[in-house]
Amino acid sequence: MKVLTVQSPIQSHYGAKTTAKEILKNMDLSGKNVIVTGGYSGVGLETTKALANAGANVFLPVRSMQKTEQLLKGLPSIERYPMDLMVPSSIDAFSSWFLEKNIPLHILINNGGIMNPPLRRDSRGYESQFSTNHLGHFQLTARLFPALKLSNGARVISISSRAQRLGGVLFDDPHFEHTEYNGMRAYAQSKSANVLFAVWLDLIGQEQGVRAFAVHPGLIPTTNLGIRKFENDPSKLKRGIARIIPAIMRALHVTELINISKRARKMSVADEFKTIQQGAATSIWCAVSSDLEGMGGVYCEDCNIAYSVPADSNEPYGIRPWAIDPLLAEKLWRLSEELTGVAFKI
Repeated sequence: MKVLTVQSPIQSHYGAKTTAKEILKNMDLSGKNVIVTGGYSGVGLETTKALANAGANVFLPVRSMQKTEQLLKGLPSIERYPMDLMVPSSIDAFSSWFLEKNIPLHILINNGGIMNPPLRRDSRGYESQFSTNHLGHFQLTARLFPALKLSNGARVISISSRAQRLGGVLFDDPHFEHTEYNGMRAYAQSKSANVLFAVWLDLIGQEQGVRAFAVHPGLIPTTNLGIRKFENDPSKLKRGIARIIPAIMRALHVTELINISKRARKMSVADEFKTIQQGAATSIWCAVSSDLEGMGGVYCEDCNIAYSVPADSNEPYGIRPWAIDPLLAEKLWRLSEELTGVAFKI
């Protein structure tokens, strides 16, 4: 029987400052097969490291085989194959490569994404953030669903954001063809879509042993996400700055310095920044924790199920109603099938 998990905190053994390594302490993931999109940068790379060092076999779709070789050097049990979330044919190629192995997929972490770029469209004319953050992962998960079913207990983790509080899916104009483009509003749409995807995937997948979760990793200033828009900038200076700023911030422990200032101003704990290691914790918790047995379809933050808050809430934490409404989740599912031309084979 299909059931909805209550969107409310549980008794978790962890919290906002927990790291991915702490979640996996004394845990052996040998024999577990894991796919992490965006698993070669920022929180994704930390997630990959944590899982691989715990014994999991990690398979990474990567945009550039050459650029990721050095980043992943020394990690055990890593396999890579080219894929771009904005290119449907590459998603199919990666999925075929994995399915040909005829092995179960125990954990799929849909981590890759972009944030607040200038307006850009994929080859189909779809807005880039909706295309990358949601539609690409929808197609990937659909193609890999046979391998997820094989595991008899798979978990699918979609990395969302507290940006979901800025607005839901614009069902009448998801690609900003008539609506004035705003990068953060488009990002909010894609992050709300990530949660709605988890809601409906869990409902249709739980009888197949597939459970789904959406995750807010936290506010993490030392990743490349916020400045990735400059990666393809024609200015070498801008590209150089984009690469070096996060590294400098990590070296100077800027995260904790800023948090000290926030505490002095008595700001909410939910507004404090996290390190990359802390940012990877909630997705790892959702992927492996026994605390979540028999649960799914919920939005999580700080290694716990988040509170459900009203639409007009000003709180920095919690999930808004437009991101967890099952009716909207089904509506997005149908739209996603139409836009991608891909349907799940349940």
